[in-house]
Amino acid sequence: MMKRREFITLLGGVAAAWPVTARAQPAMPVIGFLYGGTSDDAAYYLPAFRRGLREMGYIEGRNMAIEFRWAEDRYDRVSALAEDLVRLPMSLIVAIGGGGSVAKTAKAATTTIPIVFISSLDPVESGLVASLNSPGGNATGISLFGSLLEPKKLELLHEVVAEPALIAMLMNPNNPNAESGAKAVQIAADALGRRLAVVTVTAESEIEPAFLKILQLQAGGLIVAADPFLNSRREQLVALATRNRIAAIYEWREFVQAGGLMSYGSSLPSAWQQVGVYAGRILKGEKPRDFAGAATD
Repeated sequence: MMKRREFITLLGGVAAAWPVTARAQPAMPVIGFLYGGTSDDAAYYLPAFRRGLREMGYIEGRNMAIEFRWAEDRYDRVSALAEDLVRLPMSLIVAIGGGGSVAKTAKAATTTIPIVFISSLDPVESGLVASLNSPGGNATGISLFGSLLEPKKLELLHEVVAEPALIAMLMNPNNPNAESGAKAVQIAADALGRRLAVVTVTAESEIEPAFLKILQLQAGGLIVAADPFLNSRREQLVALATRNRIAAIYEWREFVQAGGLMSYGSSLPSAWQQVGVYAGRILKGEKPRDFAGAATD
């Protein structure tokens, strides 16, 4: 029979060992991933995001986890999705989509959880960061300055399409930046003396009727606005533009890889990879306020 002194000694050893074991197994960090589009659209770019994380030593399922939330191109859902993530124990939130509106919504939902974003807006003017060199606050990320590129796309198309042919602009009115983008292109069109017609689509079933309208307008050129939904339908858009012999310019190089005429914009895969690097740096202990601002080219 075990003596009383031996039993007490054994019990004390177990009690002393238990908290040491618990401290040796820290909770796995969790990234909240808030995206304005669909999971199918994001699937093309997520490998680049994971490459960025891997550069910093983080592999999903091994030493970190990702909690995804998809707005499915319904930007009215983003606020509720952001609040849902904030209620969970998040290490940081990645916010992408809507030209920067998703990031602004995430920032409105929390002032404490770090946020890494991709934005087409000027991050300072939109209030995402205090300055490019010293973001301050809880947000940092990549600026594509896409809203500033729409007029340039018109200028490039102006050189290709003979006057006086009308130029059409295809856009998703549900995108929070749609109205400001259309106004910027209209100002550029007025300066060049070109006629501009804005055609809108919000669903896949509306794309072919939109092209029928573009043909009825006898448009000689087409600007496809930057938008997650339109990007997800790039093969269909390129095929319709080619079939109907409409010179078109797009935001992303993936459209050209699908057979489109030309694009003018940043590299989305590079931006997503850099977001992964930023997320990894934050998981290692860096603070968003200490990041220098960055813009892809």
